[in-house]
Amino acid sequence: MIADDQRGIRDAFRMVLDAQPDMTVVGEAPDGTAALDLARRLQPDVVLADIRMPGLDGLELTLALAGPQVTERIRVIVVTTFDLDEYVYTALRNGASGFLLKRSGPALLVEAIRAAMTGDTLISPQLTVRLLRHVVAPTTPDRDGPPLSDRELEVVRLVAQGRTNAEIADDLFISVGTVKNHVANIGRKLQASNRVAIAAWAWSTGRAEAGRF
Repeated sequence: MIADDQRGIRDAFRMVLDAQPDMTVVGEAPDGTAALDLARRLQPDVVLADIRMPGLDGLELTLALAGPQVTERIRVIVVTTFDLDEYVYTALRNGASGFLLKRSGPALLVEAIRAAMTGDTLISPQLTVRLLRHVVAPTTPDRDGPPLSDRELEVVRLVAQGRTNAEIADDLFISVGTVKNHVANIGRKLQASNRVAIAAWAWSTGRAEAGRF
């Protein structure tokens, strides 16, 4: 379900999602109050919520649908133009299953929805890098960490820098599918459930910057 006060955004999201073989947009709402009523009635798998909407804003909507006091939670992914750290923290604290910038593109939107359906949380790479820099100080690389190949360490560094799979593929001259396989293998080796956890490991072990393997 899509909650956004701009019809053009709702139409664009619907076009992207309805084109996926495993996704269908079941409803739209132009403001937070209508979105809350519609979500409770339709019980969608995922709600895409803009932050700045009339009535309830996206953060309040997230709390009402996915907050810690909600018995039957609905997954909410916040999708916004505004990349303020306080919005990210509040959204995640209110139970959001993801936080995306609208400029992140359709591929990441689809990936975030699939991640939410598996219980994972995806945050726009641009925000991930900034947030991790605030909370994790780079240290000397841990030489006793899990055995990663040189290629996997390259992928780790680029993930930590906020690159998408497509950007990593371009940087390393490999296919997007190969990047996905590397990320999956890295996740298994590090016991990291998502890209955010991989990036956190990279920053905490000093492997997030070029030349620090």
